[in-house]
Amino acid sequence: MIDRFEVYIFTALCSINFLISCLLFSKITREQRDPYMDEIFHVPQAQKYCEGKFHEWDPMITTLPGLYLASVGLIRPVVWLADLKGSVVCSTAMLRFINLLFNSGNLYIIYLIICRLHMKDKSRSASRRMFSALALSTFPVLYFFTFLYYTDAGSTFFTLFMYLMALYGSHKAAALLGVCAVLFRQTNIIWVAFCAGTVVAQKMDESWRTEWKKRDEKSPSQVPLTINGAMRVMRFLLEYLKTPNNIKAVVLSTWPYIAVAVVFAVFVVLNDGIVVGDRSSHETCLNFPQLFYFLSFTLIFSLPTSLSYQRVVRFLQSLRKQPLIYAVLMTFSLFLVWKFTFVHKYLLADNRHFPFYVWKRIFQRHELVRFLLVPGYVFAAWNFLDTLRSKSLFWFLCFSACLVAATVPQKLLEFRYFILPYLLYRVHIPVPSLPRLLLEFGLFTAVNTATVYIFINKTFQWPDSTAAQRFMW
Repeated sequence: MIDRFEVYIFTALCSINFLISCLLFSKITREQRDPYMDEIFHVPQAQKYCEGKFHEWDPMITTLPGLYLASVGLIRPVVWLADLKGSVVCSTAMLRFINLLFNSGNLYIIYLIICRLHMKDKSRSASRRMFSALALSTFPVLYFFTFLYYTDAGSTFFTLFMYLMALYGSHKAAALLGVCAVLFRQTNIIWVAFCAGTVVAQKMDESWRTEWKKRDEKSPSQVPLTINGAMRVMRFLLEYLKTPNNIKAVVLSTWPYIAVAVVFAVFVVLNDGIVVGDRSSHETCLNFPQLFYFLSFTLIFSLPTSLSYQRVVRFLQSLRKQPLIYAVLMTFSLFLVWKFTFVHKYLLADNRHFPFYVWKRIFQRHELVRFLLVPGYVFAAWNFLDTLRSKSLFWFLCFSACLVAATVPQKLLEFRYFILPYLLYRVHIPVPSLPRLLLEFGLFTAVNTATVYIFINKTFQWPDSTAAQRFMW
């Protein structure tokens, strides 16, 4: 239960967050009035929908029309109530403001998810829950795109809302919200599968504990990272999936998600692929280093909440106790970096994005750099595993599978693709202490301040264009 005092304080936090966001929104919109970057496709398309031209479609747009439908659905009632007319109705500023509303929704949804996930832990105070939600709502990559007309804020809102409903067992509502999430971005079908997977994982956990009780042994939440441990899990999975009653129970509990998956599969067949519009820039491949980039990204942004002296000591102890496993892991990672590193043409060509400079100043400095980073990837992976060690085995397998599906097929290194995996990771780790949360919020605020400052003040021009170019995520 959330007490009344916590409600008042959280409401005040939401109001302050919205006020500050509105001030930033006003400043950014005054500086960049015209559509910028992908907005040159999104804004005209939304304006066509505002005019009722639902049959017209820009072939350069690769996502489904969820953003434009939501914009029309929110703007139309306001227009009717305020009796607005003219170009202001679906102006660039009005459309961008939609994402400001989604940002406020994200803050509230993240807070409810944290309350739900950590409700059994009585030691987690109200202030820690609230600050955790506030910090995550200002997660730099997500927060920056609150001020532009991109799909990220709405995609995150509906995906997290879907997961919240799944946590409460409202799977039909979750599946409907999953449809909304997919309409914003097709790859959100992975997180629909994740919601279904958490239901299956819960049933497998129950069966796993029952099996161990029959042996009069304590059920381990973690299976040892050995060949015997892996074989034990594989045997259990095969036995579980061979039992008709288990299959029936899984289908009955996840049928709303299965229905969404079937409809999505029909769409893929009819569309001859996941991408709509221009497919030339969205080719899929097995870019396994994307997983390493995500783990490094996660380590950097979770430093205030995850890294500690004790954790580093545990890693060194693990390294000393299991040198053979780490040697094999290092070798395999080096092989993946060697054979499966793909570089998208946009990453090398568009100097407005931060990843361009990450790639140019780190990875392109020397051809051996990508191999020298592998030990860091291994530590980032270990830290990722260690911070989630309180989660059940089958939940972790489900999340890992979805994480791989969400990152590896992407050829383009784009930090926006890491938003949902990071948020879902972060809400599941134990709620950090208040000083750590303040450090996290301070880090995010510093990054946001620098990002907005650079976007507004550090403009430049291309030789063949007079338009001001701006740096962004």
